[in-house]
Amino acid sequence: MIRPEKTIGKTKWIETIKLTPAEQARLQDDYGIDEDIIEYVTDRDESANYVYDVNEDDQLFILLGPYALNKNDIRYITQPFGILLHQGILFTFNQGHIAEVNDAFQSAFENPEVDTVDAFILEALFTVVDSYIPIARAVTRKRNQLDKMLNRKTKNVDLIALSHLQQTLTFLTSAVQLNLSLLRRMPSTHFGKGADQEKQDLFEDVTIEAEQVQRMIEIETQVVDRIDHTFNSIANNSLNDTMKFLTIWSLTMAVPTIITGFYGMNVKLPLATLKYAWIIAIAISVFLIVWLLVLLKARHKM
Repeated sequence: MIRPEKTIGKTKWIETIKLTPAEQARLQDDYGIDEDIIEYVTDRDESANYVYDVNEDDQLFILLGPYALNKNDIRYITQPFGILLHQGILFTFNQGHIAEVNDAFQSAFENPEVDTVDAFILEALFTVVDSYIPIARAVTRKRNQLDKMLNRKTKNVDLIALSHLQQTLTFLTSAVQLNLSLLRRMPSTHFGKGADQEKQDLFEDVTIEAEQVQRMIEIETQVVDRIDHTFNSIANNSLNDTMKFLTIWSLTMAVPTIITGFYGMNVKLPLATLKYAWIIAIAISVFLIVWLLVLLKARHKM
C-alpha cells in the first residue's frame, strides 16, 4: 500500500506498507528508486543498518521494531522497517505492517514541534524505541505470575508460557542491541554531519532512551532465566523423588517375589512340609522387607 503523499516542512513524505510487486515497480518507475534498494527495504530478514550513497546522495535507515504474534501470550518477534531519503523525498517502508512503527510515524508527523525531516526521523525512532517498554512491562507481569507458581504444582502450561517469554526476550534483546549500536554510530555518519544543537539533543535523547530500554530488557532476561533454572531444579527434584520412591518400592516388592518363587519350585525344601509353611514364607518376606527398609533408612537412602 502506498499512502497519499504528505508534507513535512518542505519535504514530501511517501509512506508505504506491505508493498506489492506492482507497487514496488511503480516506485521504481515514478521516483527512480533503484531495484536493489526496494529489495533491501522489503526484506524481512535484514538487520539494523545505515547506508549512504555518495553518488545519488541517498540515505537509507534500517531498524527493527516489535511485531506481535500473540499479545495475550506475550509472543513477539522483531521485523525491520526502512526510512529512505531519495532525491529530496522521504520514503518510509513498513513491509511487516508493524503497528508500533505506523504509530511512531503518525505521532512524529502530528507533533507540532517537528518541522524538519531530520527531526521527524529522530522523533519516530525515539517512539519506536519507546514502544519496547510496554512489552517489557507485560513480560514482567507475566513473569511475576509464573514466579508465584513455584510454590504450587508446576504444570506444562506454565513451562510453555515461560518458554514463550524467553523466546520474546531473545528477539527483543537482539533487536534493542542492534538498534542501539546503529543509534550510537549515527551522529558520525552523513546524517549527523553538521548537526545543530537541537539535532544533537535529539540524537542524545533517542540514544539514552535506547540504553534504558536495553538495560530493562537485559534485567528481565536475567530474571526469567533464573526462574527457568528454578523450574528445572524443581522438576528435577520431583523426578528424583519419584524415581527414589519407585526404586524402594521395586526393591521391597522383589523380596516376596524371591521367597515365593524359591518355595514355588517343585523340589523338597526346608520347612516346605510343615502345615503352616505359607505363614512362615510370609513372615520371612515381611522380616526381609522390614530389614531392607531399616537398612536403607540407616544409609540415608530414604
